[in-house]
Amino acid sequence: MRILSSLLSILYIAAIFLLAGSPIVEKLSTFNPNSLLHIPLYGILTVFLIFSISPITPRRRSKTAPPKPTNQTKQINPRPRIFIAGLMALGVAIFDEIYQIYIPQRNASITDVVLDLIGISLVVTLILKIHKNPNDNLQAKPNKSG
Repeated sequence: MRILSSLLSILYIAAIFLLAGSPIVEKLSTFNPNSLLHIPLYGILTVFLIFSISPITPRRRSKTAPPKPTNQTKQINPRPRIFIAGLMALGVAIFDEIYQIYIPQRNASITDVVLDLIGISLVVTLILKIHKNPNDNLQAKPNKSG
């Protein structure tokens, strides 16, 4: 999964830069007057980057206590990697706007970077909410019945 996600990330970033000066972008701008397509564009990039660098494990739904990790199965907290993926996507967004300065009939826009950041933040927040933190089980409060 990581290799596929890494390949998709690289191809996606290349497409962002290669298509920046293409007529396709000019045609899309007629349907996208407020640059709102930046939100899903960079949200998708963030998903690819997260799956490229972070081991994603599903949240456990059982009510029994999870097994304690051994040295071989010790879980790594992926939250820092998720934030790093978001920072990488933001870096791509900033470099894309700088790159657009040098493309005829294009210009750089802080608004576009803000819209990119909204897409990135939405995905990072969503992934953090649905992702299991290995330390959550240690912080669980005991059930007080009685």
